[in-house]
Amino acid sequence: MRVFVTGASGHVGSAVVPELLEAGHQVVGLARSDRSAAALTAAGAQVHRGDLDDLAGLAAAAAAADGVIHLAFKHDAMFAGDFEGAVAADLRVIEALGDALAGTGRPLVGTSGTLAFAGLKGTLTEADALGAGPRIDAENAVVALAERGIRSSVVRLTPTVHSTLDHNGFVPALVSVARAKGVAAYVGDGANRWPAVHTLDAARLYRLALESAPAGSRLHAVDDEGIPFRRIAEAVGRGLDLPVAGIPPTRADAHFGFLGAHVQADNPSSSTLTRDLLGWKPVRPGLVDDLAQGHYFDAPATAAH
Repeated sequence: MRVFVTGASGHVGSAVVPELLEAGHQVVGLARSDRSAAALTAAGAQVHRGDLDDLAGLAAAAAAADGVIHLAFKHDAMFAGDFEGAVAADLRVIEALGDALAGTGRPLVGTSGTLAFAGLKGTLTEADALGAGPRIDAENAVVALAERGIRSSVVRLTPTVHSTLDHNGFVPALVSVARAKGVAAYVGDGANRWPAVHTLDAARLYRLALESAPAGSRLHAVDDEGIPFRRIAEAVGRGLDLPVAGIPPTRADAHFGFLGAHVQADNPSSSTLTRDLLGWKPVRPGLVDDLAQGHYFDAPATAAH
């Protein structure tokens, strides 16, 4: 299968591309810079130069492919304060990809996140959905493409997609904050839970979704269903040889910056339906074990961007 991948040189994309190639697929990766293009070429993929604003180019690349995996998002705009603009751009991209694939029966795999559902009570499952909201609109738009003759599916990623490939995500950001503050902190009693998945396990799920997910599927890339945040803070403290302490919610924003709300989220999530549907089974280390391997602490971590 010839697969067009947006975000192909990013964190998750850098694992999805070799996963696809090793399975015998051809990959065409979107690249907006010479550096990204070189990385894709070195990995064995073809390059489509462009960006998320080039809707005509994205549509042409999708039309020439047997399937599409959409991973890219304007994270730089989001962290610069234009979250609404990044969300709007994502919806435009999905519409363009959908127009290109309509009526073909070809697969389109989109990306969402479990953290968008943190306000729901109980353990999040693939059957749970919301009517509207930031990133939720994009998820719903991808699922709705099933009605236009596209085998669409959405992979919900956990807030922590961890591995040696993770240089700018939430875990490096937590490590950076702890190193700067001299303490690995959690909020309140730290009992709120974060799900997690290893990057390579997530990449395999994207491939399985591309190959066989039924139209309109919502899928969960979840290994650890819910790790108490205090355990994550303790693992960071051990890795940096720093004390671990709880802080009151009133200090969360001042201590964690943009992560202030996220570190308090309770987001237990299940992947039982995904495992049963696609035969997906995570085999890589869980988050706490991955933190114990030390690679997150080998060099000063950078904040997410």
